[in-house]
Amino acid sequence: MKRLERALAILGGVLLLALLGAIAAGVGLVRRGLSARAQPTRMEEMMALQMRSMATPARVRDLKNPVQPDAALLAGGRHHFADHCASCHANDGSGATEMGKNLYPKAPDLRAPRTQELTDGEIFAIIQNGIRLSGMPAWGEEHGDDRESWALVSFIRHLPKLSPEEQREMEDLNPRGPGERGEDQDEQEFLQGGDEKAADPAMPGMKH
Repeated sequence: MKRLERALAILGGVLLLALLGAIAAGVGLVRRGLSARAQPTRMEEMMALQMRSMATPARVRDLKNPVQPDAALLAGGRHHFADHCASCHANDGSGATEMGKNLYPKAPDLRAPRTQELTDGEIFAIIQNGIRLSGMPAWGEEHGDDRESWALVSFIRHLPKLSPEEQREMEDLNPRGPGERGEDQDEQEFLQGGDEKAADPAMPGMKH
């Protein structure tokens, strides 16, 4: 009986602390508002990490990357990351982009232990399924080929060793807006002698 009473007392204490923490978090939220510029509280981080872990089935969490990270696979992962992921995560995985820094929660540094210490299966699940209530979308298709996602897992493992040459290559693969494409076109026309054509007296509209 005493053991049961002691267990109930401990459980009651834990529930009370959780309730007090939730109240404190609520008060803090009211004071701060819902701005995405704020830094998530430690309690929010703990809850988010716990929910992420719980949302990943054990059978997926324990998976090992089934594809060998050879040069061709890493190149494919690098190209895919530059095109799909770098706008938030940056080419080097730091998350230091305009979009990544203004998300809530902010895009993590994928080179840091918090990501690198995840299992292959956990990283794969995040890529495939995304993370609710965050800026991370689900990239995988329900009945699609998983190879691209596993290639990204290999590339994320490689991020701490990314070379300057690889980063420069990725810059050419990043998506470009209309303004940037127009600048590239103007530059190419200039390099191909476009300025000389404009000054050619034989061009239509010019006086002879």
